[in-house]
Amino acid sequence: MSLEHLLWLLLLAPLGAAAVSAAFFRRSRWGAPVLSCAAALTVLGAALALFTALPAEMEKPLRFSYPWLTLGSFKLEAGFLIDANAAAMLFVVAFVAFWIHVFSVGYMSDDDARGRFFAGLSVFMFSILGIVVADNLYMVFVFWELVGFSSYMLIAHYFDKGFAAAASKKAFITNRVGDLGFLVGIVLCQTVYGTVALPELAVAAGGVEKSTLIGFLLMCGFLGKSAQFPLHVWLADAMAGPTPVSALIHAATMVAAGVYFMVRVFFLLTPPVLDVMLWSCAAMALLAAFCALGQTDIKKSLAYSTLSHLGFMGAAIGLRLPEIALLHLATHAFFKATLFLCAGSLIHACHHEQDMTKMGGLWKRMPVTAAAFLVAALSLCALPGLAGYYSKDMILAGALQQHNYGAFALLLGAAFGSALYIGRMLQMVFLGKANSGHAAHARESGVWMTAPLIVLGCGSFAVVGAGGFLQAALIPGVAAGAFARRYHELHGQIEVAGQAVPMLALSFVIVVAGIGGAIWFYRKTPGADSLREQFPRLYRILEYRWVDTFYDAWIAKVQQPLANAIGFLDTLFINGLSVRALGAGVPGLLGLMSRRLLHTGNLHHYVYWFAFGALLYGAVMFLSVQ
Repeated sequence: MSLEHLLWLLLLAPLGAAAVSAAFFRRSRWGAPVLSCAAALTVLGAALALFTALPAEMEKPLRFSYPWLTLGSFKLEAGFLIDANAAAMLFVVAFVAFWIHVFSVGYMSDDDARGRFFAGLSVFMFSILGIVVADNLYMVFVFWELVGFSSYMLIAHYFDKGFAAAASKKAFITNRVGDLGFLVGIVLCQTVYGTVALPELAVAAGGVEKSTLIGFLLMCGFLGKSAQFPLHVWLADAMAGPTPVSALIHAATMVAAGVYFMVRVFFLLTPPVLDVMLWSCAAMALLAAFCALGQTDIKKSLAYSTLSHLGFMGAAIGLRLPEIALLHLATHAFFKATLFLCAGSLIHACHHEQDMTKMGGLWKRMPVTAAAFLVAALSLCALPGLAGYYSKDMILAGALQQHNYGAFALLLGAAFGSALYIGRMLQMVFLGKANSGHAAHARESGVWMTAPLIVLGCGSFAVVGAGGFLQAALIPGVAAGAFARRYHELHGQIEVAGQAVPMLALSFVIVVAGIGGAIWFYRKTPGADSLREQFPRLYRILEYRWVDTFYDAWIAKVQQPLANAIGFLDTLFINGLSVRALGAGVPGLLGLMSRRLLHTGNLHHYVYWFAFGALLYGAVMFLSVQ
């Protein structure tokens, strides 16, 4: 099979699975799960076949283009573009998504609507793959909106529950706010640079002064999809969807798509855009890490962890290290997907209990889940020797190398916050004694759910690769090529500056102090949250949704009164004066007058009007002849 056919296969396989599942297997117990998993496996196989055919060092991107739209002199093409960045993202999506599909078979086994669920997963796969392989911004935007639509469907899987329906609407509307700026930025790209095709855009942007406005507008799409301030408010609520959705969409792929896109268009970003991105994302990384301490729902705590690590990725782009941002995207996909699936395994075993204060003592009852959670959690905390260390440490080292001590301090605080909330989870969920009957009777999940934990957990380990590069296990060389060279350069600079050993020691101290301190602190109050019990005011500050409150106040006190005023003016002038008075009232009045004067029902009156009309017509004809 040719490379072009492989690309068509991996893009259309999930779309076909979704269409068939929706049409024929909506009520089938195994039809939709088998078909969806087969499509995900096809995508993974096609991606691996593609990587095998591509050279490890891609000197020239692989591109196929096709005519799409012609309007006069305007011509638009659609096609595939596979470079090192796309290869890395494609592997993450294909590999992680397949194992999440497998996990979903066990997790959703008792759900009556699993046909709809798996059809939604396949639609999402088609959409996110379209973003990864798209070769122009218009095509990216089409799939970008399809990702938003499929995310809306999956978050609202339990639509009969009010909070799930509200969460899906919140996610959809919030993302549309960011996407409006994104679309305007794409249109301006066409106007300023004359093209939206990524290869031609890179050439055009290098020949003229780059537009800061376009950079900020494109960044709006990143703020919405990657849930960064001020459009971060939807992610924690999106945990209302099934846990596999949280793992696939809100940890490994959808939220990472914003980071991937900013790496893709890095050549368009001016220094002001990058500086704003650096400081906003670094602050978000710190804030979200500590807000995770204010959640007892295990999925919401992990959601804030995702916000924090997306902040790390955005900060890496702001530090002019897009390759390192992509490296952290890859390692984060493995350890965070593992953590969410472990949370799903725990929730499933505890009869859908998500409150960590009602868990405890699960280390002995669920050893496979506990071991996978521990490895992924330590990778998240950047324990030296695990995959997360080599990406997270490089971001901190990059800030230090650039003497940006403010960003370094923010990110270092976020790293310490990560260790704190991980230690808190370990103590409240796995250590101590069971704090509820559900936890006391929990049992290890079946092979459908434990096998993905083991495989994805392996991605949290690291192996020594060629040239001394430490890459996450399982990642093919062509996919790792997107960040290997830059990693070598930055690591060499750190060693020359004598910072390698101090950074390693600092990371180790943060992990040990943060996790150890959190375990010591939270073991004081079994069955309760120690921070909430001993420092209730601080806990409320971390728990409180400040930006949501601002948005609620804005809508209630500004937007709604303004909308009511505009509605009143519309009713008065447009609907009342223009439509009812002038548009309908005047003709109605004339009609009323004509009906009373002309349509009287009296034959004599009709004869008089006929004679009058004939005389008037004759007079007009006579005058025209003269």
